[in-house]
Amino acid sequence: MSDNTNTQTKQNGRVFSGAQPSGNMHLGNYLGAFRNWVKLQDTFECIYCVVDMHAITVWQDPETLRAQIREAAAAYIAAGVDPEKSILFNQSQVPGHAELAWIFNCVSRLGWLNRMTQFKDKAGKNREKASVGLYVYPNLMAADILLYQATHVPVGEDQKQHLELTRDIAQKFNNDFKTDLFPEVEPIIQGEGARVMSLRNGSAKMSKSDPSEYSRINLNDDADTIQQKIRKAKTDAELLPATADQLEGRPEAINLVGIYAALADMSRDAVCAEYEGKGFGDFKRGLTDLAVEKLAPITEEMARLQNDNAYIDSILKNGSERAQAIAEPIIAEIKKTVGFLT
Repeated sequence: MSDNTNTQTKQNGRVFSGAQPSGNMHLGNYLGAFRNWVKLQDTFECIYCVVDMHAITVWQDPETLRAQIREAAAAYIAAGVDPEKSILFNQSQVPGHAELAWIFNCVSRLGWLNRMTQFKDKAGKNREKASVGLYVYPNLMAADILLYQATHVPVGEDQKQHLELTRDIAQKFNNDFKTDLFPEVEPIIQGEGARVMSLRNGSAKMSKSDPSEYSRINLNDDADTIQQKIRKAKTDAELLPATADQLEGRPEAINLVGIYAALADMSRDAVCAEYEGKGFGDFKRGLTDLAVEKLAPITEEMARLQNDNAYIDSILKNGSERAQAIAEPIIAEIKKTVGFLT
């Protein structure tokens, strides 16, 4: 990378983002995160993390977790994250994440965490049996970002609350200790495809935890599987309208049109104009062709990478060393600010 590019990157700021290694990476991860991460690499200094410490807030089989960490890293790279342009590593290899999370446990307030809707959603009726880690994981998320003094975080609708908490924690720490150590983190709002919904329920987010394989398109699905899942995707009997606003009240139609728009880099209005007056039989055939065209290279590259654990491990090790080089002086300054002996 040229000196000019480095200068431009630093001027634009530092991005941090990550995803959990908990099951098959899917179309929602690609359209909602990975694809946008790739675009940010040319304009920001980017740190992309496999957040394995977040994964263990619910029990994980150790061998499965190791495989899923590597799978997640392979998905990042296959989707276009360049380990030379960006820092790619797994969270647990940099001790500062856990250290800063504990400090933030002592800065964050119970009332703030009680307002976090994702804990309520994930814990459900078993709130009393949920791990403490699941309850305080928004503090770890804040630590992930602020450990690197990141200035920007790409967020979808469901992550806005956590970013607001990160900003509250940063502000309280700065106020409590009369410092300007942490920046005010700015969101990077995602465009089309930022929130991909289930193929079986247009009102629920596409998720790895959904028991139905037909609810999502996995990044390692082959062309036949993609075709079958799109063919079985829930729709309605109405024809496609001329404009996207006419889709209101049709969640499954909105979702499929949104997926097409994101994959094709088109607006939803443009997709509607192309398929105006047609039924979902025609539309699904077009969506299948598009999805296979866009996802097949990623699927093939993921398979190649997953056959080379040594390469994946070397990428993660190198990335963790680069991340540690950034984090080490920052965590040292944080400890000094708090009053620890260093």
